[in-house]
Formats: sequence, structure tokens, C-alpha cells
Amino acid sequence: MLTQIRHHITRWVWGNEPETLPFLRRWAVFTARMAHVLVRDLGGGQITLRAMSLVYTTLLSLVPLLALAFSLLKGFGVDNVLRPVLMRFLAPLGSGAADLAEQIIGFVENIKVGVLGAVGLGLLLYSVISLIQKMESGFNFIWQVRRPRSLGRRFSEYLSVLVFGPLIVLAATSMTATVASNTGVQHLLEIEPFGTTLYLVGRFLPYFLYTAGFTFLFLFMPNTRVRFLPALAGGLFAGVLWQTASFAFATFASNAGNVNAIYSSFAIGVLLLIWLYVSWLILLMGCRFAFLLQHPEQLSRAPYPPRLTAEREEELALLTMTLVAYNFIHGQPPWQTDRLARYLHAVPEHVFRVLDRLVDCGLLVETGDPEPAILPRRDIDAVTAADILTAVRRDDPEWPPRRPSHRPYGQVRELLGRVDDARREALDGVTLRRLAESAGQESP
Repeated sequence: MLTQIRHHITRWVWGNEPETLPFLRRWAVFTARMAHVLVRDLGGGQITLRAMSLVYTTLLSLVPLLALAFSLLKGFGVDNVLRPVLMRFLAPLGSGAADLAEQIIGFVENIKVGVLGAVGLGLLLYSVISLIQKMESGFNFIWQVRRPRSLGRRFSEYLSVLVFGPLIVLAATSMTATVASNTGVQHLLEIEPFGTTLYLVGRFLPYFLYTAGFTFLFLFMPNTRVRFLPALAGGLFAGVLWQTASFAFATFASNAGNVNAIYSSFAIGVLLLIWLYVSWLILLMGCRFAFLLQHPEQLSRAPYPPRLTAEREEELALLTMTLVAYNFIHGQPPWQTDRLARYLHAVPEHVFRVLDRLVDCGLLVETGDPEPAILPRRDIDAVTAADILTAVRRDDPEWPPRRPSHRPYGQVRELLGRVDDARREALDGVTLRRLAESAGQESP
């Protein structure tokens, strides 16, 4: 009976393409597929492993990060803004959150930037930047980005986050406090339905602020172009999940008698580690949600990406070289990896792997732009189709470590040699320029 139910659900979710279904069922199937993929990714271990790594980095970077923000806000005379922000983040830890926040603020206030010296200040900045860099690494992993930001972009953009982040927190806190203390707002609270409306706005304001913050991170942190609507949906998903998780964790912390009994005074530290892990996990899952919305083709039943056959890899290499040469000959904008993958309806990871081999063999070159473009590296008249196929069929130079002497090996090598001879004969005289000029395609 259970097998039949499972088979029916599987057929209902994965049996048809969503585009062919009615509107309501299409969204139901899409939601079921999204839930399946997110749960599968959560159980896969990569996202949880990166969340645990971020917890460790956060513990090292929390006090230096707050110290930098404290120093910046102190220049505006509003250094007391950090206390309520930290309290709000630690509130789910229960009754010990206030003491923990006071201890952290005490550590921050004891840091004297002026007496640290160049080395101490450098280590402080490094611990903060390492947290942002590790966050970018996690986002790039989810978005399947091969290259992180360049050193120059890291310095400028990370510094922008460190400078403008506290100012945005200051602006949001000041705006909230001003609205709450405004005399006109106080009068409106006494008039219905304005009172109820403002009360509901106040209740949902944290969801809005968290959604805005997560959306900014999903747009800014990955080293690739993220569309606004997927980032907004991912921010909403993570914001609602984080606020809901904070309520649930507060209930857990208030009833965690066993934790207090076992760890005694260390209980608040254990709860902090768990809460940091949950928070980073929610952030990474929200990023994954945004990625799947922008790339719905990866909502597959089997683990993604699918296996790439040798024949398909050779086909992909020839198509890639032909398209790059075509745009080069006709003076059209060079291809970028993401656009090339979309045009070929290919898996981005497969295109990345083929491009890496073509670049390593000196057939293509990538520009140093933030979004690298692909250009021919050699004269397209001198590149043959055989060169392209040889590039994707490269052998590992260390395998086999020695030539086996048994007879079957020799027979197999002889057979493959005849296949290679036939291939070279069939491809004789076919250059890359000839492929591009005879493509007869419209401008991509």
C-alpha cells in the first residue's frame, strides 16, 4: 500500500513537465519539487558542512566585527545602537542572552584600536574579512561559480560592506525609534482602524527588515549576476524562516533544562553555537532557494548535474568552439559562460568543465573581467576539429603508470588506434573557420 502511494506521488510530481500543467497544479508540482530538492541538498552534507565552518569563523570574527562597527558608529555619537541589535539577535537564547550580550559588548569596548599597532589592526581586519570571504565562498558554491572575486574587488567591496553596513543598521534603527516616539503616531494608535493597522505593521516589520537584509546579501555576495526577483523570493523565504526559527528556538531554550543541567555555566555557549548554526543554515538554504528559482532546470529528481557522456562532451566542445569563432569572425560580442550554457541548453557545470579543458590546451582564453568573456587564443585557420576533440579527450599523463604487457591490452590499444586513424581521416581539413562559416546560424 505504501509503495503504491509513493509511486503515485512520484508520478504526480515528476511525471509531467510543469509547463504542460494547469496553473494551480503547476505551482503545486513546482513547490513539491522545490521541497524535495532542498531536503535532498540539506541531507547531502555540503550545505551543513559550510554552515558549521561559518559558525567557527563567526566565533573568531564576532568581536572584531562589532569593534569595527562600534568604532564607526562612535564617530557619529550613536555607539549605543549596537546593543539593541545584538540583543535582538541573541534573544532566542533565553534568559542568559542579556548577560552574554553584555559580555560581548564589554569585550568590544575593551578593544583599543589605537594601541593595537599595525600588526594587531591587520589581524583584526583579516578576521573580519575572512568571515565575509567564507560567506562569499559558500554562496559561490551554491551558485556554481568557479572563481571568487579578484583581490582588488574584494578589498573595495568588502570595505564597502564594513562601512555602509553599520550605517544602514543605524538608519533603520533611528527610523524605527523616530516613528515609535512620534506624537502623531501615538495619536493614530488610539484611532481605529489605524491602531490595529500600525500594530500589525509593527509585528511584520522584523520580517520586512530581515527580508531586505537577506535579499541584499543574495544579490551582492555571489560573484555572478543574480536577478532581483529570485533574490527577493530567497530573501523572503529566509527572512520568514529565520524569524519563525527564532520563536521556536526561544521556546526550546526556555525549556532546555537538560542542557543547563549537563553544561551548567557553559549552557549559554552551547546554545549560542546551535543558534549560530541554525542561522547560517537558514541563510544558505535561502540562497539555495534563490538559485533554484533562477535555474529551475536544476529541480531534478536525480542528483544534479547528470552524468556527461564522452560523446556529448565532444559535441559540446565542437559547439562551443564553433560559436566562439562565429562571433569572433562576425564582430559580435564574445560569449560569456552563463549565456553560452543557456543558449546551448546545457548544464553550466558541463560547460565549465569543457571550457577548462579548451583553455588548458590553449584553444580558448578567458578575459579578466568580473564576468569573463571567451575568445579564441589561436588562429582559427590553424585550429582543426581534430585539435578540439583531442583537447577534450586528453589522458591523465600519470595513467597508466606503466604499459601492461598482457595480450588483451595490446589488442584493445590496436583497435582504438584504428578508430583514431578513421577519425583523423574523416576530420582531415576541417578547420575551426570552416565550421564557423558553414554554421549558417542566426546571430545568437
